[in-house]
Amino acid sequence: MTLTIWVDDWQMQCCGENFAVGDVVSWTLLEADPEDYADVVGEKRAKRIGFREEHHGRAGECAATSVEVLSIDEVHCRYEIPAGATDRMGLPVRDTAVLVPVGRADGWARSRPNADFRGYLVNARRVTGLPEGAVA
Repeated sequence: MTLTIWVDDWQMQCCGENFAVGDVVSWTLLEADPEDYADVVGEKRAKRIGFREEHHGRAGECAATSVEVLSIDEVHCRYEIPAGATDRMGLPVRDTAVLVPVGRADGWARSRPNADFRGYLVNARRVTGLPEGAVA
């Protein structure tokens, strides 16, 4: 069974480890609420997100899960300050997501016109036994 996992850009930049398609990684996975990602990736894609990778917060409360990375997409979307907002905080603009397939992730991405890098959508499968030489 394939899992769709959200990986935040800021978590990777802070203390994440680079990963690539084909890698077996050991991540703390927390159940995700797809609505939390609808504005960033679009409602249809958000419904597929079942987990989010976590380094902070409740990460110490959950056991790590070994997964094999099957695909990685950078996620970019446009941010704007809503009309009438009293603060200067930009919010994601629904239906502006741009997904860029990549072979590896390091927390950084080439900038895109009118879209900010937000994180990765990773498709992976659970691994029960690690292959010899795999790093988890």
